[in-house]
Amino acid sequence: MVLYVVAYLDRINVSFAALSMNEELGLSQTAYGLGAGIFFLGYVLFEVPSNLILAKVGPRIWLSRILVSWGLATVALSLAVGPTSFAALRFLLGVAEAGFFPGVILYLTAWFPLAHRAKAVALFMTATPLAGLIGSPVSGWILEMHQMLGLSGWQWLFLLEGIPAVALGIVLYFRLPAGPGQAVWLTSGERQALTLAIEAERRDIARHHLSGLRHGLLSRSVWTWGFVYFCIVVAMYGLVMWLPQILSGIIGQGADHSLRVSLLVMVAYAFAVVGMVCIGASSDRRGERRWHILGSLGLCLLGMLLMSLSPGLGWALAGASLAAMGIWGAVGPFWGLATTFLTGQAAAAGIALINSLGNLGGFAGPSVMGFVKTHTGGFSQAFLAIAGLMALAAIPVALSKKS
Repeated sequence: MVLYVVAYLDRINVSFAALSMNEELGLSQTAYGLGAGIFFLGYVLFEVPSNLILAKVGPRIWLSRILVSWGLATVALSLAVGPTSFAALRFLLGVAEAGFFPGVILYLTAWFPLAHRAKAVALFMTATPLAGLIGSPVSGWILEMHQMLGLSGWQWLFLLEGIPAVALGIVLYFRLPAGPGQAVWLTSGERQALTLAIEAERRDIARHHLSGLRHGLLSRSVWTWGFVYFCIVVAMYGLVMWLPQILSGIIGQGADHSLRVSLLVMVAYAFAVVGMVCIGASSDRRGERRWHILGSLGLCLLGMLLMSLSPGLGWALAGASLAAMGIWGAVGPFWGLATTFLTGQAAAAGIALINSLGNLGGFAGPSVMGFVKTHTGGFSQAFLAIAGLMALAAIPVALSKKS
């Protein structure tokens, strides 16, 4: 979970850097949106190959490599000098981080039986709103270091938030167990019982569902859930990559401007943490996924409508908070359901493909938001479009078999 906090922070710190970086680098709203989103093109292009390599060489080696390379790529962002270099370095960061999230999801399937998987995924994914909750004030404080040692605040942001990933990657190489059989904190009986339970579930899934690489890539279910995840991720990154600038435009400039904006952003992330933990726990407790996903999509839809209808700070923050609660609340039940019909190579390829399709939304969300802002002067139409996507995503979920 700590690793994903660092990963997500390195992914979204650009939203805070933009408060001063855009002007210094001459980035238009469209150029910023494109640069923020192009990370996901690099991520998508290399995600399935990365996850297949992880399945062959093991999580310890490959996840460590991912951490070190994305940390170095984040540090390199401090060297951006204009729109082209900014976009190129964001793309490189996506390539470096490709495979981390689906790799960890695949790793978790070796530790948690199906009955507990949604809660485990939800707790792991809590790292993303926690990264925002913790990283928002930290990023605001770092931005206030403007011109220290001749560096801009946004340069310090990339430097100080990239180095921990490199250090953690080195630690991970020496400390990560391959599975329950190597968990020294469990008794021998606990290790054996957990291993047997996981293996029994895998054999059952292999008998009744999909296990081959071809099936994982061609399964209609994989593509359907990939579309649902695409819609969720459009909302997620359309919101987080622009929320600091949206709130900045509402409150105006002033003393400690960056810090004040970051503290407001914290509120939305706090609701995201509550939504993810509570909805994920409820989904596991009731053994139900579909209605929890639908309810979460409804919360996001309502939040986006609120943000589109009112320019005031109170309504904007309320809408962002509801949307964040719904977005992150959907993630645990979603992955709890999406990992129940694949095993073996199909799991490695299918999970990566679902995440890749979803992460195309990470490119579309920020890019469309920037385009709309440039051509309309506001974000209302973009929020309405995202609300419509939530309604579309709800259709295949509602029509899916009762979980």
